[in-house]
Amino acid sequence: MSAPRFRELATFMRTPYVQDLSELDIALIGVPFDGAVTNRPGARHGPREVRNMSTMMRSIHHVTKVNPYNLCRIGDAGDVPLTQIYDLEAVNREITAFYREVAANNVTPVSVGGDHSITYPILQALAEKAPLGLIHIDAHTDTWDEWLGSKLTHGAPFRRAAEDGLIDPARTIQIGIRGAQNSDEGWKFSQESGMRVIFIEEFHELRLEKTIQEIKRVTGDGPAYLSFDIDSLDPVYAPGTGTPEAGGLTTVEAQQLIRGARHLNLVGADVVEVSPPYDPSGGTALVAATMVYEILCVLAEVVSKRSH
Repeated sequence: MSAPRFRELATFMRTPYVQDLSELDIALIGVPFDGAVTNRPGARHGPREVRNMSTMMRSIHHVTKVNPYNLCRIGDAGDVPLTQIYDLEAVNREITAFYREVAANNVTPVSVGGDHSITYPILQALAEKAPLGLIHIDAHTDTWDEWLGSKLTHGAPFRRAAEDGLIDPARTIQIGIRGAQNSDEGWKFSQESGMRVIFIEEFHELRLEKTIQEIKRVTGDGPAYLSFDIDSLDPVYAPGTGTPEAGGLTTVEAQQLIRGARHLNLVGADVVEVSPPYDPSGGTALVAATMVYEILCVLAEVVSKRSH
């Protein structure tokens, strides 16, 4: 961490590149895939640019004083080696197989996408024993059924996960939802299946403290997964994404929401939908790296306590 930031190969947070999963407690993993987007592509380049901008991160959290690298063995486990990127079902199988190996080694994954479709196969690996709770921070519910004949788009991962029993809708909370749609089926599916949906207007009515209380109430003490879509942020903070929606969260609100998951029983997390071609300044990737660091601080405390 004390070496000049411009030196050496870029890894997530300047952690060591580790191929032996048994040497890690938390694995930072890239999933460079955007073949399931419904409009603007580019998120396949997200992991590489987030790695680059994550050299700006440091060790000790200014609020919690947590140093995740003192609590856990953390390393960059590289990218999921996708070999059939034009076949969505094959991509899902390859991602799931990779994360099953992660889970088999009792490693907690923090992933950087890639489009949001990657979360579904990750959940297939992590929720094989029992459904997980879900903290989903996003502009969109991602519970639509299909688009142009595909049920595996980035707008469908949590519908598929709910249908497959990978997540428990009663322990799922979606925060920051907004933006006009041509169909209300996503909103309806989330609400009618029992998910707690907090549209951005309600978030501002509840304010941060009560929203965090809702996160804890909904997810409870059981194992849960955190999925953060960069488009949950207002485009002024994160323009480099495929489906920007005006009127979103600020970076400070997003950081505080993640800190609100502190001490919950998290088993993994991801940050998705960073599209560098729409991010000429690199600011979106820097914000994404910051959210990954926030997640690391939260997860490191949980993983450290879990292992003792």
